[in-house]
Amino acid sequence: MSYVITDIARDLAPQGVLRASINLGNPVLAQGTPTAPTGITVDLAREVGARLGLPVEFQCFDAARKSYEAMATGRADLCFLAIDPAREADVAFTAPYVVIEGVYVVPQQAPFASAAEVDRAGVRIGVKHGSAYDLFLSRTLRHASVVRGDEGVDTFRAQGLDVGAGIREPMTAYVAAHPDVRLIPDAFLQIRQAVGTTKDRAPATIGFLRDLVDELTANGFVAAALRRAGQSPALVAPRD
Repeated sequence: MSYVITDIARDLAPQGVLRASINLGNPVLAQGTPTAPTGITVDLAREVGARLGLPVEFQCFDAARKSYEAMATGRADLCFLAIDPAREADVAFTAPYVVIEGVYVVPQQAPFASAAEVDRAGVRIGVKHGSAYDLFLSRTLRHASVVRGDEGVDTFRAQGLDVGAGIREPMTAYVAAHPDVRLIPDAFLQIRQAVGTTKDRAPATIGFLRDLVDELTANGFVAAALRRAGQSPALVAPRD
């Protein structure tokens, strides 16, 4: 599809600057500092800006819920969040560009051998408040309960919970540094990370973002950005 770039730029960034909401709380997607962020989401935001001839302004947060709130309240034009039904009411998402896994950490002596076994009465799971896995577990658990905090694994440790939930890469590093805990190998969630904007944008704007993410996923841009950030290119979302 052909697009009128000036129209899309005006619709997506009416202030003349593309304001990108970056979640520094997810180390797979973003690294660095609020004044100098790096990573795949930063690279994607810059590429969107370059395609539209727009300067990019980064608004950095330490949690996905804060990044989402910036988008929902009009303080950001572009976000990088996991696709979730609770967010789709407000956000028009592209296809995922990266898929990461939600996994559990448990004490070495815990009786759980698989992720499915965690959903038992009385089991308390530490989660990062407003994260994709908080939203998912809050919606799907039948017996276990979630305990929210700034970081799932920190809440698990500080409150002596039964389970800690988080993203595989940092959770694997945590287990390596703490021999009293272990990782349950199988994932409880495939977290589909996508680019998003508010649903009131013009259809052409949303179509442009979706086509661009498809292009950047297919042509190696996403894989290269992951490598530069020290992340595995195997995280690139599969294409249909």
